[in-house]
Amino acid sequence: MRAPFLIILLLSLTAAFAQSEPAAYKKAVARFQHYYNKNQADSIFSLMAPEVKALLPADKNRQMISQLQTQLGKLDQVSFIAMDKGIATYKATFNKSVLAMKVNINQANQFAGLLFDNYKDPAQAVVAQPGQLEPGESAFTYKGMGATISGTLTMPANATGKVPVVLIIPGSGPTDRNGNSPKMGLNANSYKMLAAALSKSGIASLRYDKRLVGETVSSTKESQIRIDNYIDDAVGLINNLHDDARFSKVIVLGHSEGSLIGMVASADQPVSGFISVAGAGQPAYYILKEQAKSQPDYISGRFSAIIDSLARGKTQDNVDASLYGVARPAIQPYLMSWMSYDPQRAIKKLKIPVLIVHGTTDVQLNVSNAEKLKKAKSDAVLQIIPDMNHVLKQAPADRDKNLATYADPTLPLKPEFVSAVIDFVNKIK
Repeated sequence: MRAPFLIILLLSLTAAFAQSEPAAYKKAVARFQHYYNKNQADSIFSLMAPEVKALLPADKNRQMISQLQTQLGKLDQVSFIAMDKGIATYKATFNKSVLAMKVNINQANQFAGLLFDNYKDPAQAVVAQPGQLEPGESAFTYKGMGATISGTLTMPANATGKVPVVLIIPGSGPTDRNGNSPKMGLNANSYKMLAAALSKSGIASLRYDKRLVGETVSSTKESQIRIDNYIDDAVGLINNLHDDARFSKVIVLGHSEGSLIGMVASADQPVSGFISVAGAGQPAYYILKEQAKSQPDYISGRFSAIIDSLARGKTQDNVDASLYGVARPAIQPYLMSWMSYDPQRAIKKLKIPVLIVHGTTDVQLNVSNAEKLKKAKSDAVLQIIPDMNHVLKQAPADRDKNLATYADPTLPLKPEFVSAVIDFVNKIK
């Protein structure tokens, strides 16, 4: 179920868990539960920090609490799970649903951040760790400029002679080699599953952790990272694989943001084919503006203003907490660098076979993006997969049910997607 309730979104990309619940958090959460079950929206409003009240006035707060009670029912129990950089996570058990409740309390013991999100029982999740190896897999390390990239090389069983290899470039955010980002609620194992499927068809693959993610080591700080760093990493990996005598050809597969990175990296490099999976078909400015529209009004306007400022080449130092996860000052230079590239221009430059794959139930990037890429590269193969979402799984159009698949690492990849990739690789001479 999608989070029905967002006051302030606070996300941290680094894990530093402490397993004790601060007294101030315990008291504040207990008061919230009491007032919520008593239908005392104004009392809940009194618990909020001034900046939260400014974003969510009393009348909107009453409306929101009413909607919550209708959708979820009584809040029966709130159980502390963990702390991460000042954000406490709780298991919130309502009469009609179970959600994750994330809380940030300021020095005045007020709610500076409060978010209800999808809940996934950690004990039931089967999430692959970045460095965990399966049969047929081996650790891979590449020393590039400013980073030592760590990844997993998967070789087909009983391979004789040279085999094709697919370089899997991860998507946006802190995504690891397996296609997971637990801090962002993404535990899909998509890249790991793809690697296993390729191996069964006699195709090798390399998937890797991005800078500042998993086991990859980088001297580059978050505020220093640009999209060109990711492109340089991909170029280095392409050439490393090309020089490896075990491989007959290198195919680059870029997922989501990795699609653009892969396009640019593949130009004028020893790449035999390129695969865009759920990639953007227009510059990041337009993608971000579209995503801003889908946010609540009190977030949408502020996010859109920052995007416009970045497009003019000016960063914004004063960013309210509701936008910290997507537009904090440290990542604004990266967003600016991302905006400087046009996927349609990038794909036009490729002189190699191209496959464009997209799902009809992708709620992050709709199918029109694939159609734009196809228009820019008329000789590309366009494969639209019915009922496939952004993490390459079977999913309905309903947003809540669609997003629920992001946290299911056991749900298989859409078979048509796997077949399309394997057929494309096998047809490349």
